[in-house]
Amino acid sequence: MRAFRTMFKTELKLSLRGMDMFIFAICMPVTVMVILGITYGDKPAFDGAEYTFLEQSFGAVATIAVCAGGVMGLPLVISDYRHKKILKRFKVTPTSPALILAVQIVIYALYSIASLILIYVTAVLFFAYQFSGSWLNFLGAYILVMLSIFSIGLLVGGVAPNTKTASVFASVLYFPMLIFSGATLPYEVMPKALQKAADILPLAQGIKLLKAASLGLPMYSVSVPVIVMVALAVICTGISVRFFKWE
Repeated sequence: MRAFRTMFKTELKLSLRGMDMFIFAICMPVTVMVILGITYGDKPAFDGAEYTFLEQSFGAVATIAVCAGGVMGLPLVISDYRHKKILKRFKVTPTSPALILAVQIVIYALYSIASLILIYVTAVLFFAYQFSGSWLNFLGAYILVMLSIFSIGLLVGGVAPNTKTASVFASVLYFPMLIFSGATLPYEVMPKALQKAADILPLAQGIKLLKAASLGLPMYSVSVPVIVMVALAVICTGISVRFFKWE
């Protein structure tokens, strides 16, 4: 526990010195929420919908920070440490790969939670947003989505041989999920063919789960997304720890 605290403080300070996560995990989600609020406001999400477009989009926008931290932040930080031989130095200490990965997960989880709070405050203050679901269900779903998406980043960062490879894989995963999963471009306005393609992406399943939780829909209606998120988290985390590369 002492080793975790020491490493966490050091890594958090290093993270806060840069502006990348502040821009992509804090500023960007709030900006998207403002744009959606101004553009769609209290319009129905679709013809005959009981919920407004903003109510439908809250859970989706909340995943932007998760995607930024999990798919871009985590793999690039870990691969950069490998490239700079920092991980090689850790190898001769009692530090385990699980501890290194856990510290990074906590840091990016804090970014995601801070982003969620700011998104909610922005939606309530400026667009009269009302949360319809259960906060307990939503927070449970949010944590599950975080663990699942973060596990993808851990897998890429844990096994990528160098920073360039990690950057390529991260970009290939990040931009399609950010644009086509419904996080920035609302799922409801996509053509049917694009919606079917988006359903293949892991983040799209997470967004469905968060939408159901935020709208107060029965959670059994999103059992498939729950199974996908759990399976993804277990498999990717297991592989990243098992095949973690120190150098």
